[in-house]
Amino acid sequence: MANYWLMKSEPDVYPYSQLVIDGSTHWDGVRNYQARNIMRDDMKVGDLVLYYHSNTKPPHVAAVARVSREGYPDHTSWDINGKYYDEKSSPEKPRWIMVDIEPVCELPNIISLNSIRENDRCEGMLLIRKGQRLSVQPVEEIHFDAILDMVGMAREEL
Repeated sequence: MANYWLMKSEPDVYPYSQLVIDGSTHWDGVRNYQARNIMRDDMKVGDLVLYYHSNTKPPHVAAVARVSREGYPDHTSWDINGKYYDEKSSPEKPRWIMVDIEPVCELPNIISLNSIRENDRCEGMLLIRKGQRLSVQPVEEIHFDAILDMVGMAREEL
């Protein structure tokens, strides 16, 4: 049985359209222990992901992606000249994890954060809880389905 997730990316950093062009990508640079643990322990191949564009107006769910490779060491933490370097991480003792994702489909319309907040079926969704800032977070099946329903789609169509 698949699990459901939401992953945030800024559209000027890595938009969904770039994932489509690339065909797949590794989700690197996550430097939050809770998000790391999710990627390391919980995300499985085949799980579905709401691809969320943050730091844009309006912030929104843009698409659906799929986990294509389970957690493995984030090699960007070892690049001394890279923006995600962590001196406490090494190939022998990796501190950070990443997963690979692949595109599934762009939504026919974006689903804004405000639309999600206003949808009663999304009540309790982590994304709309005060203080929730995780870039990788679980999504309950009922919330995943509510998001798809907002654009007239069903999970079975993915």
